[in-house]
Amino acid sequence: MNIVIIKYNAGNIESVNNALQRLGVNAEITGDHEKIKAADKVIFPGVGEASTTMAYLKKEGLDKLIPELKQPVLGICLGLQLMCSHTEEGDTPCLGIFDEQVKRFIPEPGMEFVTKVPHMGWNTITDLKSEIFDPSLENQFVYFVHSYYAAVGEHTAAVCNYINPFSAALHRDNFYATQFHPEKSGTVGANILANFLKL
Repeated sequence: MNIVIIKYNAGNIESVNNALQRLGVNAEITGDHEKIKAADKVIFPGVGEASTTMAYLKKEGLDKLIPELKQPVLGICLGLQLMCSHTEEGDTPCLGIFDEQVKRFIPEPGMEFVTKVPHMGWNTITDLKSEIFDPSLENQFVYFVHSYYAAVGEHTAAVCNYINPFSAALHRDNFYATQFHPEKSGTVGANILANFLKL
C-alpha cells in the first residue's frame, strides 16, 4: 500500500508517521504533486496557524491539488480546519472541502478557569457516522489540542462537547478528518487509523 503524508509547514508529521509505523505501514512524507496523486491513501496532518499555513499551501499549489484528490484523504487537527470553508483564525478562507465554519472557543463568562482555551486533553466522541469508526468507539476518549473548532453541520461524523458541541470528525465522499489526534489517542486512535487504511 502506497501511503503519503503531505509535507508542508506544519507540525506533528513525524508523530503521525511513527503511529503508522506501529501499524506496520511505511509512509512517504512528500509535497510532490505527482507522488500525492499516485498514493493509495493521503494523510493531511497539521499543528500550526491557519493563515500562514494556507499561504504556504497556495504557494506550493497544494490548495488546488488537495480538494481534487480522488483517493481516501484523512485530515488531522489543523488539517481538518483547513479542509473547511473558512476559519476565524486570521479570518482565513480555506480549502472548502467541507461547508463547516471554524470558530474560536469562547468560554462562558465566569467559566474561564473551568473551560480553558485551548481545549487540551482527553475527551469523548459520540454520534459516530463514518466507516473509520467502529461502533465500539462510541463514548471512547481521544486526545485533543486546539483553540478553534468546526461547527456541527451536515458533514459532521463525530461530536465532542467542550464549551459547546463541535465536530470531532468530518466526512464527505473520499475526505475524512478528525479534530483530535488519532496518533496520540492510544489504542482508540490506532483503531481509527487502521480503519482508514482499510478503506
